[in-house]
Amino acid sequence: MMPMPITDAMFLLLESREHPLHVGGLQLYDVPDGAGPDYVYELYRQMLGAAEAQPLYRQRPRRSLASFGQWGWQDDDELDLEYHVRLSALPRPGKVRQLLELVSRLHGSLLDRHRPLWEFHLIDGLEGNRYATYTKVHHALVDGASAVRQLVRMMTTDPDDLDCLPFWAARPKSRSHAVNGVDLSDRLSAVAGGVSDALGIGPAVVRTALRTIQEQAATLPFQAPKTVLNVSIGGARRFAAQSWSLDRIRELGKRSGSTVNDIALAMSAGALRRYLLELNALPAAPLVAMVPVSLRGARLKSDATGNAVGTILCSLATDIPDPAVRLEQIMAAMSTSKEMYAELTPLQITALSALMVGGVGLAPLPGITRLTPPPFNLIISNVPGPTEDMYFNGAKLSGTYPVSFLLDGQAMNITLTSHAGSLDFGIVGCRRSLPHLQHLLGHLDAALEELERAVS
Repeated sequence: MMPMPITDAMFLLLESREHPLHVGGLQLYDVPDGAGPDYVYELYRQMLGAAEAQPLYRQRPRRSLASFGQWGWQDDDELDLEYHVRLSALPRPGKVRQLLELVSRLHGSLLDRHRPLWEFHLIDGLEGNRYATYTKVHHALVDGASAVRQLVRMMTTDPDDLDCLPFWAARPKSRSHAVNGVDLSDRLSAVAGGVSDALGIGPAVVRTALRTIQEQAATLPFQAPKTVLNVSIGGARRFAAQSWSLDRIRELGKRSGSTVNDIALAMSAGALRRYLLELNALPAAPLVAMVPVSLRGARLKSDATGNAVGTILCSLATDIPDPAVRLEQIMAAMSTSKEMYAELTPLQITALSALMVGGVGLAPLPGITRLTPPPFNLIISNVPGPTEDMYFNGAKLSGTYPVSFLLDGQAMNITLTSHAGSLDFGIVGCRRSLPHLQHLLGHLDAALEELERAVS
C-alpha cells in the first residue's frame, strides 16, 4: 500500500454525507454526421471494452493498523468497469435544463470508498443531435487542473481519428520505473526538494505575512462578511452552466489592461452583487473569494497527478456599484497576491495557503459555521482548458463545464474553464440553502454587458 500525501488525504478526512469532495465535469458532444440511432449505446459498449485501466484509476483508498490509521492507496485487482461506466438517457428531445437536473442529482452522491474513486456517465438523448458525459473523480485523486488534462488526453484535434481511448484506459507503457503512474525518480526528487523547501517555510511565512499586513491591497483571512452563502449545507446540489465568447472577454481585457481571470472574477462579482440584492441580502462589506492557483509549471511536472494548488484571497468589491472601479480593485488585489507568491516555492505557497484558509478545516465541528466568521465567502476557480477544437472518435466537443465541490459554510462554488473560443462557467450550489441558482447565469451576462459599457 502506497502512503497518501496529506494534501490528498485531507479530502478524505473532511468528507461527509453533506460534503462530498469529488470534482466533476460535464461535457457536451455533437454526434458525428451519418451516425445511426444507436451511436451512443455502441460508444458505451466500446468504452466497456477498455477494461485495462491505468494505475491511477485502479487505486482505492485504505487505512489499517499497519499504516497507523493513515490513508494510503491500494491497487484494485478486480476493477468492475460496468460499475464505474454507466449509460443514462434523457427523454427525447432532452432539454439542457433536464441535463443539468440529472447532473445535480448525480453530483450530490458520495463515491464508494470500497472501489476506485471515480465514475463516468454517458448520457444519451440530448436535443440538437448531441450527447453528454458527466465524470466525477475524488479530489484525493486529482485536482481540477489534473482532471482537465486527463479529459484533453483522451481526445484529439483530428475529427477523422476514431481510435481515441477513454481517460481511464491504460496507454502504452513507458520505459521509466513508474509507481502508480508516477515516475519513481520524480518522487525521490520531489522528496529531496521538499526537504529543502520545508526548511524555508517558517521564515517565508513570517516574511510574507508581515508584507501582507503592510499591503493595503491584500486581503487577510476572516475579513469576509457573514452572508447567505456561508451557512451549514446539506448534501443535495444544484448545478447551472453557460458559455461566453472568449474573444469578447479578451477584447474587454485589452481595453481595461486586465487578464481573462480578472474579467471572470469581475463578472462573478457583478453577478453575486445582483443575486444578493435580489435576495435582499447584500452585505455592506465586500465579499471575499478564495481563488486557487495552480503550482504546476517550471518547478513541478505539469503531467503529475494529485493536488498542487495554492490559494489567493481576493476582495470582490461587491460593495461598489461602479463596475469599472470594481474591476480595478479586483486587479489590484490579485496583482498584490501574485507578487507576494513570486518569491516562494510551491511547498511554501502550500503552507501559507493552509494558514490563510485553515478555518475551513474546522467546518465539520458542530456549530462552528454558525459561531465563527467565514475565512472567505466562496471559491472562484479558473482552470485552463484546450485552445483548439477537440474530438472524441469523431464527436466534436461543444462545451465543457466544471462541477466542483462545497464545504460546510460554503454554499456556492463558481468554476470555469476555457475551451477553444469559449469560457464555460459551472456553478454549484447547496440545493437547500440557495434558491434560484439559475438566475446567476442571467446576472453573469448582465455583469459582462455593464463592464463593456463602463470600460472605455
